[in-house]
Amino acid sequence: MSPIPGSYPVRFGTAELLNDLDRPDGWLLTVGGVAQSYVDLDDPTHLEFDYVRRIGDVIDCLGEPDAPMDAVHVGGAGCTLPRYVEATRPGSRQLVLEADAELVELVWSQFRLHEVAGLGLRAGDGRAGLAARSAGSADLVVLDAFERDSVPSALSTVEFFADVARVLRSSGSLVANIFDGPGLEFTKRLSATLFTAFEHVLLLAEPRVLRGRRFDNVVLLASAEEPPVETLTRRAASAVFPARCVPPDAVKRLCGKAEPITDAAPMTAPTLPKDRLGLFS
Repeated sequence: MSPIPGSYPVRFGTAELLNDLDRPDGWLLTVGGVAQSYVDLDDPTHLEFDYVRRIGDVIDCLGEPDAPMDAVHVGGAGCTLPRYVEATRPGSRQLVLEADAELVELVWSQFRLHEVAGLGLRAGDGRAGLAARSAGSADLVVLDAFERDSVPSALSTVEFFADVARVLRSSGSLVANIFDGPGLEFTKRLSATLFTAFEHVLLLAEPRVLRGRRFDNVVLLASAEEPPVETLTRRAASAVFPARCVPPDAVKRLCGKAEPITDAAPMTAPTLPKDRLGLFS
């Protein structure tokens, strides 16, 4: 059964499903006018948004090629990345933690998620859901969670990332998607926070973002083991919309004296500017 286009009430506003006229099985999911996911039900390896392609590149470079993963996704929306992992790494076991229960019901019923092998989708607080996971039980944690148009403050602290590190195996990795703009203050402080839990932190972003000329997505990779910097640098540079891969030593310099974010002293994440609230933000 094909999804039914239209508007649906969810916890954080109104969700809308829009069919892509250029791809018969391509669907855009927005909440409150902000693009959340693009899903091609016929081709789960098609990643429409640039930042999602970058996350896909990172996942492709982790561990043994094509080897299955145990993954936890904090934030799921339309479950584009879980579909990608299932398609590129058959046999993977994945859990999606999504705070919006109404959105969970919508995407489960409309996007045929019951057909994705090894996938569990759970409504509830992402931090609490992660805390319930066993130590050393995941190869990958993907953080791509937004409340309306910003990263929840509880998902950006020293205490939260310490728990992420606990859940990951020694060879595991965290991949996080955030928004930032001129000054990169959130990126600097979040990177400093990640360095309290992980030995290595690198980031991928468009050059204009790194030069402070554009507000857009920044993808961070954190791990105990050394990340595949050279491979990611080549893939980022050859992408349709090229990005820069900033290695861990340069990320440390970028952080400078930035203070880690804590539960006791949280930082409000940047919100998406009103001129970026269009469908393909």
